[in-house]
Amino acid sequence: MPPVLRLLPLSAALSLFLSALPAHSQSLISLYEAARDYDATYQGARAQYDASVARAAQARAGILPQVGLNAGVSRNVLDVDVISGAPTGSASRDYTTQNVGINATQPLYRPANWAAWEQGKRQAEIAQTVLTTAEQDLIVRVSQGYFDVLAAQDTLALVRAQKAAVAEQLAFAKRNFEVGTSTITDSREAQARYDLVIAQEISAENDLQVKRIALDLLVGRTGSAPLALAAPVVLPSPMPADMNAWVAQAEVVHPSIHQAQLAVDVAGLEIEKARAGAKPTVDANLGYNVTRNPNGTSSTTVGTRASGPSVGVVFNMPLFAGFAIENRIIETMSLEQQSRAQLEATRRSVTQATRTAYLGLVSGAGQVRALEAAEASSQSALDANRLGYQVGVRINIDVLNSQSQLFQTKRDLAVARYNVLLGNLRLKQANGTLAPPDLQPIDATLARNGEAVNSPASVVQPNQTVQTVQPPRPSIQTMPPSIQPQSRPSYTAPATSFQVMPPPALPAPPIVQTDPALPVPVVPAR
Repeated sequence: MPPVLRLLPLSAALSLFLSALPAHSQSLISLYEAARDYDATYQGARAQYDASVARAAQARAGILPQVGLNAGVSRNVLDVDVISGAPTGSASRDYTTQNVGINATQPLYRPANWAAWEQGKRQAEIAQTVLTTAEQDLIVRVSQGYFDVLAAQDTLALVRAQKAAVAEQLAFAKRNFEVGTSTITDSREAQARYDLVIAQEISAENDLQVKRIALDLLVGRTGSAPLALAAPVVLPSPMPADMNAWVAQAEVVHPSIHQAQLAVDVAGLEIEKARAGAKPTVDANLGYNVTRNPNGTSSTTVGTRASGPSVGVVFNMPLFAGFAIENRIIETMSLEQQSRAQLEATRRSVTQATRTAYLGLVSGAGQVRALEAAEASSQSALDANRLGYQVGVRINIDVLNSQSQLFQTKRDLAVARYNVLLGNLRLKQANGTLAPPDLQPIDATLARNGEAVNSPASVVQPNQTVQTVQPPRPSIQTMPPSIQPQSRPSYTAPATSFQVMPPPALPAPPIVQTDPALPVPVVPAR
């Protein structure tokens, strides 16, 4: 019975490959939530935010009262000499002094402290913008790792399906060579292509392992298994579909622009602090103190105790500080100009990044549509080349090239779809509006609860087989000197029966005419 070689459809190959993955796959949102609690970069950003908020709150202390409790005891030993009057002489005197008190100071007029407090409030807002930027970066990094794993899985499945197709073509070429209907060149071309696909499979397996390790490291889980895209694939489109609208929104809400604007405000307040160095300060003091001398004092031997409140106002006016205040003002004004320049540079950078992200997303969506058409065309070309090879009008290398083109198109299409999904997130990151709820439209495109999994189109239709029937070997006959053409054996192609026609007769050789004046024959041009 002739052997029947079956080409495994790509959808079946992908199903077998995906069945080897962990049984419980994770959605994009679930892996993002895991990364929020595990990613070291994001945890460091949260710690930095808490530290910045605490540092900003410290500036408020400069406008609040300062209250302190003090207590002390001292032992005094004195030698008292009488140098005038009568009688003269010397005496020794020792006594103990004890004191305790509570005192408070309230700044009444300190412009530098008030400017520092305003700076602290803006520093807290800057810390919030930094944390928002870190959160947006985490969303993109998790999504990038998620789709990298999916793309690597698709690439490995496609390479394995291509290996099966090339193996079938290799077996087909070897069988035809054995029966004498093809040359050894077909077998060697197929073998070379098969060896190349084996190398690609090794590389794809390694790339998949690397991508999985990177995702596991990001989310803090082992064996992360992202959900594949649901079929049919519905890619979200940017809304609004106007690049200028995205740019205008970025100028209002982008955290980097907001951070740069706050930095300008902080620099302006630093100028006020520098100018406050030449202004007076006024503080109010309030206290209650108790002093005891149980053995008297240096002038009396009677024990005493003194206590009572105290209230006062302290005024301080700097007159000359060696031109330090004037130079400090010049320095802070220059730093404010630097902050304004950085603000303008940030605006330009955000505008460029937003335009680039929008154009990239639109271009990616167009590439997906073009690659979908190219996939259908490549599939048709492969079918035509395979049929042409079976009837003898195409050679083996044509089929192999068509297979390579089809699988390359499928890989490019899968990557383009993932890039479009990721491009939606990058566009929102570029204009500063990216937030965790933006993952929901992306997560909705994933297959779950038994939904059909998107896989690149199969090489052949399901249940289609490529069958090779071994024809009878032609008998060897002794041919007369006048060689007659002999018909080649017939065979049956898949779903099409045909008879291989004999090759056309060779044209008659040209007539050679000899010119008597020339020593060599002259062949007329055809």
